[in-house]
Amino acid sequence: MAVKIEKKIKGYSVIGAEDRAREAQASSAPAPVENKLADVIQMHERVERPDVLIGSTYKIKTPLVEHAMYVTINDIVLNAGTEHEQRRPFEVFINSKSMEHFQWIVALTRIMSAVFRKGGDVTFLVDEMKAVFDPRGGYFKAGGVYMPSLVAEIGAVVEEHMKSIGLIHDPEMSDAARALIAEKRAAYERANAPAANESVAVTGDGTTFPPSATMCHKCSTKALVLMDGCATCLNCGYSKCG
Repeated sequence: MAVKIEKKIKGYSVIGAEDRAREAQASSAPAPVENKLADVIQMHERVERPDVLIGSTYKIKTPLVEHAMYVTINDIVLNAGTEHEQRRPFEVFINSKSMEHFQWIVALTRIMSAVFRKGGDVTFLVDEMKAVFDPRGGYFKAGGVYMPSLVAEIGAVVEEHMKSIGLIHDPEMSDAARALIAEKRAAYERANAPAANESVAVTGDGTTFPPSATMCHKCSTKALVLMDGCATCLNCGYSKCG
């Protein structure tokens, strides 16, 4: 069969048996397999709200408000039933009989819910809220923990919730540090045995601190006592003398 060549011939080569074998081998080789990434759903503002969410409610009772406040945080479960399953906060509500702070509380909860739905690292909210100070002064909650403002205590509640779902992890205290704290506490109790009618501060886990203790600047707990001329915290082990 004759083939007419329209263009000018500049060179030529002869295809041999080896060339044909290489072409056949290349055509029969399997195509490279593409590694498909797992279809992991990340939190973003386009994730629609399910009909049912998992939630937790926390009670806040402060001397600043007559009635208790109830903080409800609802979580969405992403990638349910897979190895990538994760709970993320989706919305927050605060309810109380007291209407004194109603306006800014509604604004705060709406902004927080918007940040939760935006996705990404939302743990920064805890630090921002706990750093808010009331110009009228803060207060001590049960257990002697100092709260600089009502917003700071709401931030502490959000922190507690994020710890429970695994978004925030507490740094583990070493066994040596725990033993040192227990030793300091026992030594102080022996040296300053409280009278039978003297009250002591009790934390949520049942730990007691002397009523004369002052606030520790590291853990914000009234557990700082004077031992051997050195300020020592019986809660976190902080010592001004090192």
